[in-house]
Amino acid sequence: MYLNRRRFLAAGSVALGALRGMPAAAAGSKLTATKSPFSTSEEPTPLEAITHYNNFYEFGTDKEDPSKNAYKLRTSPWSVKVEGAVAKPTVLDLDAIFKIAPLEERIYRHRCVERWSMVIPWIGFPLNALLKRVEPTSKAKYVAFESIYDSKTMLSPQYAGIQFPYIEGLRMDEAMHPLTLLAVGLYGESLPNQDGAPFRLVVPWKYGFKSIKSIVKIRLVEKEPSTTWNLSASNEYGFYSNVNPERDHPRWSQAKERRIGEFRMRDTAKFNGYGDQVASLYTGMDLVRKYF
Repeated sequence: MYLNRRRFLAAGSVALGALRGMPAAAAGSKLTATKSPFSTSEEPTPLEAITHYNNFYEFGTDKEDPSKNAYKLRTSPWSVKVEGAVAKPTVLDLDAIFKIAPLEERIYRHRCVERWSMVIPWIGFPLNALLKRVEPTSKAKYVAFESIYDSKTMLSPQYAGIQFPYIEGLRMDEAMHPLTLLAVGLYGESLPNQDGAPFRLVVPWKYGFKSIKSIVKIRLVEKEPSTTWNLSASNEYGFYSNVNPERDHPRWSQAKERRIGEFRMRDTAKFNGYGDQVASLYTGMDLVRKYF
């Protein structure tokens, strides 16, 4: 109800919402991107909601905390270290990152494990473009990602209730899948801090916590990496965490979701509606009882 009220107050104007609510430190520069055939035709969620309803525990555990506190995140200079089972380990600054591949606008559905969802017009490029550049070796079976952590400006692990730095991971075939995106912007501008500036992962068929924000390290590894939410509560947050209405969270059903800005609940689609493109990755795996 609160989010719907904010949406109506925004009077349907994305531009007005941005001017009125976005912290100055998060205001992004304009980005040029081509339209992607991977985009959904669904209406994007207003910018007001995308930038004011966030999970970013480093800056607070309430949904509006990141939009208030993420101005503390310093995104320039920024570098991303790519290492591990690769022939060409490297350190990339933002200029180098933006030159990896042409930018695309991809309008993706976003489904949180908490049963709310959005539609977000991301701007970025496929993760596989970066991975191919560093030439993974035969030992590269998984990709581990790490977020920035600064104890002087971010919450402590004790207060946030999870370990920092935030760690996530994908199996190699998931990381190389053309849907897997490295996002540098949304709504035609560079990422706001609270949405993971300057550089984040987007995996649209998985629950949102898999799409790690503000990445500073990418490591290709042979064994499945430990991940933050799985370490915190392994019975609730599995390594794969594909959107699955058949696999309930221990504390709530995943069969329904509430799209931000709507009053009614809608059915949750398996793989968040991307099953025709990604279901083959999990052939033979029990996604209800064993792999989740």
